[in-house]
Amino acid sequence: MGLSFSRDAEENGFLTTSVEELIKWGQKNALWPMPLGISCCAIEMMAMGATRFDVARFGMEVMRMTPRQADVLLVAGTVTKKMSWVVRRIYDQMPDPKWVIAMGVCASSGGMFRSYSVCQGIDKFLPVDAYVSGCPPRPESVIRALMSIQDRIDQKYRPAIANLGKSISDVPRQDFFDSKFAGVKGLYSLDEKQEPREQTQK
Repeated sequence: MGLSFSRDAEENGFLTTSVEELIKWGQKNALWPMPLGISCCAIEMMAMGATRFDVARFGMEVMRMTPRQADVLLVAGTVTKKMSWVVRRIYDQMPDPKWVIAMGVCASSGGMFRSYSVCQGIDKFLPVDAYVSGCPPRPESVIRALMSIQDRIDQKYRPAIANLGKSISDVPRQDFFDSKFAGVKGLYSLDEKQEPREQTQK
């Protein structure tokens, strides 16, 4: 978080930051998943919340059983076509911002159930943010998917590259320049010295 530590923080007990940084910090460190354990992947989801894997270290220990209080929808298992509208309704009831994890091959691509009655992946009716492979996937993989969503939140409020009056490159605009990686002989070591080519005037 972009906190600025100052003497006031030590003496008076407060820190300064921007609202965006505070929102990002709160969203990133308090993801509340809603488990939708439809079949055998739910066993690994329960193991993820147990003491051995301890998902609480990442601020995700609060499993919400209501979509109105959840940030992440963990779809674990086979989704039939008759159930797809229920899953979509649960997703629609979640507040923004919201993320979806397809846990296991059944949720990702239908898995071994190639049938007319099974959805061949929940991405047919939901926007999926992370796919976790495996049958069933290991809890570490699910934790990694949750961490990738945290990284996505971290990138969301990052500022774009700004010049702010300083030169990013010392190459003048639209002038000829010799790239370190575009030698005639192909790539070469960065510590090799090469003479710059002569500029040709048209």
